[in-house]
Amino acid sequence: MTRKAVIVFSGGQDSTTCLIHALPMYDEIHCITFDYGQRHSAEIEVAQQLSKQLGVKVHKVLDTSLLSELAISSLTRDHIPVARSTVGGVPDTFVPGRNILFLTLASIYAYQVGAEAVITGVCETESSGYPDCGDEFVKVLNNAIHLGMDYKVRIETPLMRLNKAETWALADYHEQLDLIRFHTLTCYNGIMGSGCGDCDACALRAKGLSEFLEGRAEVVHSLKVKLEL
Repeated sequence: MTRKAVIVFSGGQDSTTCLIHALPMYDEIHCITFDYGQRHSAEIEVAQQLSKQLGVKVHKVLDTSLLSELAISSLTRDHIPVARSTVGGVPDTFVPGRNILFLTLASIYAYQVGAEAVITGVCETESSGYPDCGDEFVKVLNNAIHLGMDYKVRIETPLMRLNKAETWALADYHEQLDLIRFHTLTCYNGIMGSGCGDCDACALRAKGLSEFLEGRAEVVHSLKVKLEL
């Protein structure tokens, strides 16, 4: 039986790491990128380039622009500046309902193509305060999808328990550290690679990379324990 998986793919560090981690595990990978009127549409182009470079045969870009009309966020409104840092509370980069919508649509697509898993790069250990990145949220939504579609798709979150240094270590484990480092787009201001250096996404990414490079052996060991590599 052909093993199929659907990856919610933005072309950022986390979703690209999920993709390279999934490639040897599944016979067929489908990437889905959502065009929701985000602040920087460059991520869609980056996602398309990366999926092609990594040999993904099916990559869908779905129009979900309705989300930008409903969800007020600095990532959906150009006039709202991206905060340089967030201390406590939900940050202005949070897009209400985004992961609910994306995971639901990805699960419907999985039903259509007969995929057993939907893979997403959400992580609760360093989620920037987003309420829709936690393990409890994913499990509850996964259960609702089971009940609503009578289809046992499995939402996988390989990065859920990892910190950013361990996510870098996972890329290195798959010999794709440079790809993730220089060719993904994580920056909230739409700058590839190391990004703008000011937003929360860039700060988290840079901190994790520094911790990985400085304590590589210890971080790799921690990663292998968590993922049983």
